[in-house]
Amino acid sequence: MSSTLRAAVMGILVSIIVTAIIFKYTESELTWSVIKRANWLLLFAAFLMQVSFWLLWAFRMKLLSNYLGYRISFPHSLEITMASMFTASITPSSAGGEPVRVKMLSDRGVEVGTSAFIVLAERILDSMYFSTALPVFLIATGFSTSFGFKIAIIFISLLIVFLYVLYRIFRNESSIDKFAELLYKAVRKFNEKKAEKYSSAFSRELRSFREATIKMLSDSLSGILMLYIVTLVMWSASFTIPSIILVALGYDAYFLYSYAAQLIIVIVSLVPLTPGSSGIAEVSMAYLYSNFVPTNILGVLVGLWRLITYHTNIFFGAIFVNYSLIKSKFVKNQLT
Repeated sequence: MSSTLRAAVMGILVSIIVTAIIFKYTESELTWSVIKRANWLLLFAAFLMQVSFWLLWAFRMKLLSNYLGYRISFPHSLEITMASMFTASITPSSAGGEPVRVKMLSDRGVEVGTSAFIVLAERILDSMYFSTALPVFLIATGFSTSFGFKIAIIFISLLIVFLYVLYRIFRNESSIDKFAELLYKAVRKFNEKKAEKYSSAFSRELRSFREATIKMLSDSLSGILMLYIVTLVMWSASFTIPSIILVALGYDAYFLYSYAAQLIIVIVSLVPLTPGSSGIAEVSMAYLYSNFVPTNILGVLVGLWRLITYHTNIFFGAIFVNYSLIKSKFVKNQLT
């Protein structure tokens, strides 16, 4: 069994086992009657929200590339997004697909440094949205205030530190040279040949990253606002899924409470412990939603939510990964 398949199977198994445990300890006769009367059309609508999440992520990547002068077609952007979703689902934390996006963007002719900027900009946009939305929803709902605010404070503090470190590295040419030298020394400790081979590339790609940052901040302020709006709509599509599932099961949507809980879960899921945060996401959801959702439907809710938001990432992501591999082999054969 390949390491990729092993990681995918492990992630799915952990998710299923944890969900089964939650279901076992929360089920009742009412649980089974809720399953029988579920509105499958609404559940399909919940899945369509996940599809919207994928499409909006691909659209955002295309916008970022366009603002920096690179024309990436939407089908290519979607292919990169789905391959990244697959990788994130089988690597520790929910944010493991970034290297894949950098590699696939650079394969499309985008400089490595600029590709890294695009991927990092995506995560900074996400972090900015989480940092602003979480306190607002916690205050508006009063939900899990103590725990939620602790998560918000830690996350915002780490974001500020990260942005400050980036500023120190890329503020001028000399600081880039110093950081490139540090990278060279770090790589040389593990592989001297590779360090010598890529020594000039370190500085070149870091400068490319800096140029992309300056271009984005100086030429595209309206573009940044547009990207933030796309980010808001994108994550809102994902965060609406549990509310649609609840309505499909015959319960209130608890939209504001659910949205606040989803913001906490997505931040907690960044902890790199299991493939795709399997187990962590399920337990976090069960704990948070038990505050406002009837206990006897928690297992059903968690199971359907993970099926739509996690297992589909693996299934459809694998299709795109295999399509990409087959296509690249076909192109190589045509060239030879």
